Amino acid sequence: MDICKLKLDLFKWNCDLIDLRALFTDADKPFTLKTFLLKRYRAEGIIPETPAKLIQFMYLPEHRSKWDRSLHTYRMLHRIDSDTFILHTITNSFAMGSIAPRDFVDLVHIKYYEGEKVIVSSVSVEYPQCPPTSSYIRGYNNPCGYVCSPLPENPGYSKLVMYVQPELRGNLSRAVVEATMPTNLLNLIHDAKDGIKAQKAHSAHSSPKGHSSSLLHKK
Repeated sequence: MDICKLKLDLFKWNCDLIDLRALFTDADKPFTLKTFLLKRYRAEGIIPETPAKLIQFMYLPEHRSKWDRSLHTYRMLHRIDSDTFILHTITNSFAMGSIAPRDFVDLVHIKYYEGEKVIVSSVSVEYPQCPPTSSYIRGYNNPCGYVCSPLPENPGYSKLVMYVQPELRGNLSRAVVEATMPTNLLNLIHDAKDGIKAQKAHSAHSSPKGHSSSLLHKK
């Protein structure tokens, strides 16, 4: 079986080597990996939530589908274990309609480190149960990820750093993609902040007086 290693130090992250394909046996080979080298985009923001809760809030479909305005569909196709799964995403059109919706199938792995740091590694895969269709252009996410760390001065807040390498494909010019990606990443951070605030407000409103309600529970 082929091995595709996501070297997080490629992004100058002081983290371990993560081998996503090593999580599977030859008998459990539900996808095929490809690798490409494209321009990498980086964005960061401060979000009022702890890293463990924030990462799950951003990746679990039951939460992200409620707050991410860029997505039309966000669903889990296959769960390998509690921290590894395959997701199918369909975007809305963006850039004032100049970029039509795309769909992506991604393998995602979440890893927890000492000091409350959480790293999410992801890469697009070919998954036979979800082949490309004529309804959407199938995009491809090259090895990418999120690094989420608690703020030293306020551990209840997280610094979120995102690295992405998307191939939107279709007949888009490179200039259009490069002009659009920074705005999309900033919108994602903004939407995540709004989603966290709305979730906390709802939890506070629905919880009995004198009792707190946690947003998510780390597995």
